[in-house]
Amino acid sequence: MAATGSGRSQFISSSGGNRSFSNSPLIENSDSNQKSWKNFFAYLGPGFLVSIAYIDPGNFETDLQSGAQYKYELLWIILVASCAALVIQSLAANLGVVTGKHLAEQCRAEYSKVPNFMLWVVAEIAVVACDIPEVIGTAFALNMLFSIPVWIGVLLTGFSTLILLALQKYGVRKLEFLIAFLVFTIAICFFVELHYSKPDPGEVLHGLFVPQLKGNGATGLAISLLGAMVMPHNLFLHSALVLSRKIPRSASGIKEACRFYLIESGLALMVAFLINVSVISVSGAVCNAPNLSPEDRANCEDLDLNKASFLLRNVVGKWSSKLFAIALLASGQSSTITGTYAGQYVMQGFLDLRLEPWLRNLLTRCLAIIPSLVVALIGGSAGAGKLIIIASMILSFELPFALVPLLKFTSCKTKMGSHVNPMAISALTWVIGGLIMGINIYYLVSSFIKLLIHSHMKLALVIFCGILGFAGIALYLAAIAYLVFRKNREATPLLASRNSQNVETLPRQDIVNMQLPCRVSTSDVD
Repeated sequence: MAATGSGRSQFISSSGGNRSFSNSPLIENSDSNQKSWKNFFAYLGPGFLVSIAYIDPGNFETDLQSGAQYKYELLWIILVASCAALVIQSLAANLGVVTGKHLAEQCRAEYSKVPNFMLWVVAEIAVVACDIPEVIGTAFALNMLFSIPVWIGVLLTGFSTLILLALQKYGVRKLEFLIAFLVFTIAICFFVELHYSKPDPGEVLHGLFVPQLKGNGATGLAISLLGAMVMPHNLFLHSALVLSRKIPRSASGIKEACRFYLIESGLALMVAFLINVSVISVSGAVCNAPNLSPEDRANCEDLDLNKASFLLRNVVGKWSSKLFAIALLASGQSSTITGTYAGQYVMQGFLDLRLEPWLRNLLTRCLAIIPSLVVALIGGSAGAGKLIIIASMILSFELPFALVPLLKFTSCKTKMGSHVNPMAISALTWVIGGLIMGINIYYLVSSFIKLLIHSHMKLALVIFCGILGFAGIALYLAAIAYLVFRKNREATPLLASRNSQNVETLPRQDIVNMQLPCRVSTSDVD
């Protein structure tokens, strides 16, 4: 089957029929050394889709709480996390571009059955933990829009899967554009609110560039911010999404693709960075204002997504709650798309198992609904908000199990896609990964020790819990050490072969077929 136009690529559907999906090839001539910026627009997509996870309800929740409790003191976490995310996400993209396999497939090829299965379990937990903020955020949005109780809203989020998939017939890109428009609407409102709240520029800059953590509560919130920004499932997602593009199999073509993906990721993460900074700044300025009303002060003391709409009152007045709810709903549903893709790629890569997108989404959503429903029934809105923080912390603790394999794979497999000293990149990424893992481990150990010391349990029970807890921590550290110090098999990068005709042509059909299809017209089919 031949393509009907240069802007179309042909793929085989799971049912065996031939279909044409909208996917522009990057460069037709793989031997050309032309550095045309026209090619850049063909690479657009993966980075912006991945960046949706950086402005999801989990990010909004942690941003709001950090601003309300610590004003601008934790802004430096956003800056560091964004820089780290750019480096790590570009490595994930480079891995897919250079090797032709995404991170989960590399893990299956590298590790034996038991470690591979355990890594899959951890990755699936990360996908579910990422979906919990989307469930709760959607429930909060429904509460603000229609005054539906939070626990009922949690149950209704299961139907959002069916609604989302029903809209897919109009085209994924049109749906994503609508969602992005709604999310950026709330971003513009926060930018405008910055004018009304008038945060001190000096204090904001001080918070951005002077690291400080005052108290154990700040450390926990910082880890939540970090977990909400650098998510493990995003590494699997980004390394797979780049395989949906047609990349020339030559050294110059690979370097150009890696450079364009780095630029695209930088632009997408810059937008996410500005949104997160604006949310923290608005929350910090409004909740720490001297003329705050008693009602708003009470909201700030226990701020969550369900109470945050008053921050936009100066911009849109009485419509603040409705607008914030629509944007929150859009944020949650757009993150659902990334979660669906990530779950598909994780399952396909680790287990070579594929499910229909609607079934995969429904399974993940059901697993996320259970803890969300229990917490919403017992703890109400405040408890659901705290669950978002806990889910973000879980993501942060699980990050090493995706980050370490990525660092080890990219240190030996993606040097051809680099424009600077590979040793410098490797050292930088290991330093970033080491800091993230060190902060997580320090907080985990210190919090557990404080919990034991200040508990009111009997001595024997404290000793038993201590032995059990430290055994779990030791197992956690041993698993990370295994990944770090295990010697990887020698692997030849895909481009090292001089016989380019034997190289699998990108885009990968199985990768694209797992994405939710656009509507197909008869003119697109041969």
